Amino acid sequence: MEYYSSHINRLIEQLSSLPGIGAKSAQRLAFHILNMPADQVEKLTSSISDARKNVRYCKNCYTLTDREICPICSNEERDHTTIMVVENTRDLAAYEKTGKYNGVYHVLHGAISPMLGIGPDDIRLKELIARLAGDVKEVIIATNSSLEGETTAMYLSRLIKPTGIRVTRIASGVPVGGDLEYIDEVTLLRALEGRVSL
Repeated sequence: MEYYSSHINRLIEQLSSLPGIGAKSAQRLAFHILNMPADQVEKLTSSISDARKNVRYCKNCYTLTDREICPICSNEERDHTTIMVVENTRDLAAYEKTGKYNGVYHVLHGAISPMLGIGPDDIRLKELIARLAGDVKEVIIATNSSLEGETTAMYLSRLIKPTGIRVTRIASGVPVGGDLEYIDEVTLLRALEGRVSL
């Protein structure tokens, strides 16, 4: 039984197709949009259209940008000899928020997952290997601690080590504020193995 007009149903359907948006959230968003002033709705729709038309991949690191070369890659003050490899642009943003990393990035846009049929050719590995022909001293692998992230990290390590470039992996372990009794064994083992001097 249809409760709303076809326009409202179509809006709810489109919103619920977005990741992390269920039927109830989509319904809430739809009614919020319908109650917004017309000029705000116009701004929202035009910003979505503009982003879709103008955002592309950086020619160096493959993050999303509206320029040919992103602001990070074009910044001469950054250390271009150190490349941090991340799975997606959101991971890059998370590291940038720390304000402590001064190198550049390479965004894979995924991770190797044989179960999902994603192999090395399905992510931006060839582009990374091409970048290593330049003056690169270290590659920091910052993939997630998931099975796919670990698989990707191992694959990258085996691929890069023969070139003589230093390959490192971000540490993983106990989160700040975490109680040891509630943390799984693998995480505890990683924390133990990655311990540092005080």
